[in-house]
Formats: sequence, structure tokens, C-alpha cells
Amino acid sequence: MFYNLEGASLQPVEIPGSTSLYELHVPNLNNRYYIVSGPGSRELEAFPKVVGFHCYTALLDEMVDCLSYLRTNGLSESIDIFTILRGGLNYPLEEAASRCGMRVREINFVSCERVIENHVIKGLDIKYDKIRPTRGCVLGIGDILATGDTFRYCFNHLLRRFSEAGGSIRRVVFFTIGGTRAFRLIESMADQLSTLFPGFEGIDCIFFEGAFTVYEDKGASGINVPDIDFGWQGGVVAPEFRRYIVNHPDALLEKCIIYDGGARRYEIPLHFEEVLEYWEGILERADRIDVRALHEEKLGYAGPVEFEEWLDITHLRGLDDLEPLWAAEQALLQRDIDLAALATRRIASINKLKKEYEKD
Repeated sequence: MFYNLEGASLQPVEIPGSTSLYELHVPNLNNRYYIVSGPGSRELEAFPKVVGFHCYTALLDEMVDCLSYLRTNGLSESIDIFTILRGGLNYPLEEAASRCGMRVREINFVSCERVIENHVIKGLDIKYDKIRPTRGCVLGIGDILATGDTFRYCFNHLLRRFSEAGGSIRRVVFFTIGGTRAFRLIESMADQLSTLFPGFEGIDCIFFEGAFTVYEDKGASGINVPDIDFGWQGGVVAPEFRRYIVNHPDALLEKCIIYDGGARRYEIPLHFEEVLEYWEGILERADRIDVRALHEEKLGYAGPVEFEEWLDITHLRGLDDLEPLWAAEQALLQRDIDLAALATRRIASINKLKKEYEKD
């Protein structure tokens, strides 16, 4: 189950540049949560064609701006990094810290793989690690977080090593393209860290573009993957990302906001295979898919809805100048498209690009 965000709200944080930052207030949570939106992360999450090194650099400016803001609000001048060698490979934490003038003391990592059979996660396996515990460290982490099972497994492995070696953690900064299941995980992690390390100051959790949810079934298309694919329903999505999607409506109908993060950089043909599998599935089912239901699912609510109700559904009440966005989304719900034609275009486009990465 995803975390119930009833009563959640966004409070804008003033920072310079093209990045937008919001503090996400959620009742009964004790740690600090943010949503960051920027040109790079919006493009990454809207378009599966963003791959390779561009996948890495897409998040850099936003991470620099967030770390700079945290530094002006008490974050130390040094940081230790913990990388999970899968989705975490795409988070440029070391470079972002360097640009902020922060000293990176240690880079810890574990290699963890999900054991998947027929799209079902059967287990987890840590192949190897490099962990050098320090005392009183600020720990920076970047990872894609859906159910949180892999992250919890790897983080507990790190904590065992820290405890055995006499290390300690003072604060955690966690960047994620992630879902609302992060909330319970972050809160339980903080309790655990407070027990292990007296003086622990808490966790800063920064979501790129939104705190999403994961699909609990195969969705309106019949081909989404439960507990892996991200959606909007029940989450909190930055207004900038919502506007971006309204302006690029075909992107709304992608499988999810990230597909597979690790494959985007290091196994690009495999990433495109996943994208193709989705759009080929759409093409095969196009005459049986309810386009209206698909749009409603992707936007996260059934419509049309009045403006005041929309503010509560989206958790955007209190922000300014949102009526044009609300009106644009209501129009998008009425959009009638030829799914088969769209799928055919997407398949041709991905196949063309895929060939570029399969050349010798």
C-alpha cells in the first residue's frame, strides 16, 4: 500500500535559477521532504529517449541547487556517498557535491540485483561491496525507489558494516525518482538511525518531479507492471511537471515516468527493448483500450472535476496561478487519439534510435 497523503501540501522554497523547489508537508511525518523540478529531470521523466550520459547529466543542475540550499541551512561541508549499483548509477552526487564546494570523504557502494522471473521480483542478491565507515558522516544517497525493498536491503547491509566498524551517521540526504512508499521507509530508517547513532539529525528526502505511486495492477492498458511502474494517482506531482506533460501530451501515455533507470545508461538496447515491449503491447491492444480511462489513470483522477476539487486531489492548494493548468488537464481528459497510430510512430522512432546503439 502507498502512503496516504491526505492533508499533504507543497510550500515553495526560494532558490535561484531554473530549478523549482518545494517543501512537501505531510501530516505525522518527522523528516524533511522536498519535491524538485527542473528542465533536465522533466525531460528525463517524460521521454525514454533520454539515455546514456544525458541520463546522468539530466539531474545534475537540480541536485546542485538542492545541495546548495541545504548547505545554506546547516548541511556540513563534507559528505560520504552511498551508491547502489543499479539505478543509483545515474545520480551525479559526487559531481554535484564538488560543484557545491563539498568535500567527498568516502564513496561506498554495493552491487545489488533484483532476481526477476516473468516480471515478478523473486529476491535480491548483493554481489560485492566497498564500505569504509566514518564517524559523524553526512551520507548522500541517490536511488530509484518503487517498493523500497532493494533500498532497504542494501541500507541495512550498510548499517551492519557501520555498526561493526564503529562508524556513525549524523544526517542522510536522499535523492530519488521514487514513490510514496518512500515515506514509511524513510521514517522507519530515521528511527533506526536515531537508535543506533545518538545525535542523528534526520533525513532530507528529495523527490524529482513528484512523489509518485506504483501500479497495484496492470492498469487501463493491461500491460503495466505492478510494484515496479510509477504512476500519478494518489501521489503529489510538481505543477511544473504537470504543465510540461500538458504541453507534451503523448508523453503522458508512456509506460511510466522512468522505465528502467539503470538500463538507460549502461544497457541502452535493453532499455529500448522494454520501451518497445510496451508500445507493441499498446498497438496490439489499441482497439480494446479505453482511451478516456487511460488518460484518467495517467493524470491520477477521473474527470472532469471542478477547480477546488482538483486542488485537493493534486495537493496543490495554496499555490498561485493554477487555474490555467487545471483547465488544460480537463481538456486533456477529453482528448481523443488514435492509439494504434501513436504506437506505430513510437515503435518506428525507438527502433530507429535503438539501431544507433547496436552498431559495432
